[in-house]
Amino acid sequence: MKKMIDIDFGSSRYDELVELRYKILLEPLGLKFLDMHRTREAGYLHIGCIESLDDRLVGGLILAPVNDEEIRMMQVAVDTKYQGEGVGRDLVHYAEKRAKEAGYSRLVMHAMLSVVNFYERLGYRQEGEIFEDKGITFARMVKDL
Repeated sequence: MKKMIDIDFGSSRYDELVELRYKILLEPLGLKFLDMHRTREAGYLHIGCIESLDDRLVGGLILAPVNDEEIRMMQVAVDTKYQGEGVGRDLVHYAEKRAKEAGYSRLVMHAMLSVVNFYERLGYRQEGEIFEDKGITFARMVKDL
């Protein structure tokens, strides 16, 4: 049984989320998580997925305000052992609900090309040109909430 939770910035759960994001998203690309990013994340919404049996964090993401209407979904990470079980989909749905509750009307993201189809199935659409950042190719995707 899995449940979605809000994670407090600076908590031990937040440290777990940083570690999971690093392990799943950055390490395979040879990138580091820099502590200077932590201060920037203080104003973000942090969301996690807990495996209720052992209270383990198995997925998470962050939502970063862009302006009064838009919030950006970033660093969606699911533990490799739990990929393909709907954790990512459930995280995205919960993030949309939380973004709406926080007063945002549009969710935006920069999705790696390998996951564009996943987000399209969840109602996101590509906007603008494909672009590259640090050698990785992304599509800007948006969804009105």
